[in-house]
Amino acid sequence: MASIKHNLAGQPLPDFRNLGVMLRILLGGNLFALIAALVQSSDLGDWVQRYVDMAASVQPLLLLNLCLLALLAKAIRLLPARCGQLAVCLLSVMTAMLLADFWRFMGFDAGGSMRVVRAGLLGGFTAAALLFYFELRARGLAPAVNEARLQALTARIRPHFLFNSLNAVLSLIRSDPRRAESALEELADLFRVLMRDHRELLPLGDEIALCRQYLELEKLRLGERLTVVWAVSDVPADVKVPPLMLQPLLENAVYHGIEPSGEPGTVRIAFARRGDELHIDLANPCGGSGESAKGNHMALANIRERLTLYYDLEARLEAGEAVSPDGAREYQVHITLPCRKS
Repeated sequence: MASIKHNLAGQPLPDFRNLGVMLRILLGGNLFALIAALVQSSDLGDWVQRYVDMAASVQPLLLLNLCLLALLAKAIRLLPARCGQLAVCLLSVMTAMLLADFWRFMGFDAGGSMRVVRAGLLGGFTAAALLFYFELRARGLAPAVNEARLQALTARIRPHFLFNSLNAVLSLIRSDPRRAESALEELADLFRVLMRDHRELLPLGDEIALCRQYLELEKLRLGERLTVVWAVSDVPADVKVPPLMLQPLLENAVYHGIEPSGEPGTVRIAFARRGDELHIDLANPCGGSGESAKGNHMALANIRERLTLYYDLEARLEAGEAVSPDGAREYQVHITLPCRKS
């Protein structure tokens, strides 16, 4: 099962398919080339020229390694951590030597065999330095993972929801005992899910089922005041998403959007797959109070932090007030995630 440790924290090896990891490797490789040009240059003008010449051979090497690492990412992660790091370093040494030998064969480089050996050593050193950086970064993010998990624990179900749901169930015991029993089972299932380990990525179908249970319980006490509209189009239920990504947002939609108004309101949830991205849209009526905005921002900050820990730069979350087609003010949240099944 995929875990939050799969990407950033807890493992020395990063996810080489991650856009943020690729960007950092490109920047790190160019930084080493810049430093090497500075060491070899005699003045500022010579430094720039040397870097340009060096970059012409460094960029193809970086891109080649990024492609190979992305293709071999799953196989590398099956190895023990240190063996995986060694495999990445050896891959960098081999590609650097092969590319240097290719340039020499094509006549673009007049250096001898020692030039090829030096290119391999520099490639291996650069890979080792970048892996050391990623390992330090993973260790530095480990406390953030725990903190984000604690925030997720506190951003789940507010006490008022539990008491209100129990009161709603009590009111149904005599009039509709079957519905009351079903509601108690839903409440037990909901809290069972909320108490498990939330470092694991879960199928989208499980997250949607959790949200449906939560909204059914809220609808039990709010009745006609709460209308929920779901829109799911061509989205595989086994796509992995962070747990408790939507429930705090839906809780805020009910708590800050539906309850304060006293009028009937609609919460809209839409899922759509566009290429390799999963798009999620949530909308609810605006409560109109400063406390409402503050509550929304706290939940959004929590979820943004967890999305960053899971996906680095590949996930986006945008939120703000907007005007719906019928002219009413509503609060809209748009989440973009990489669409992966593992």
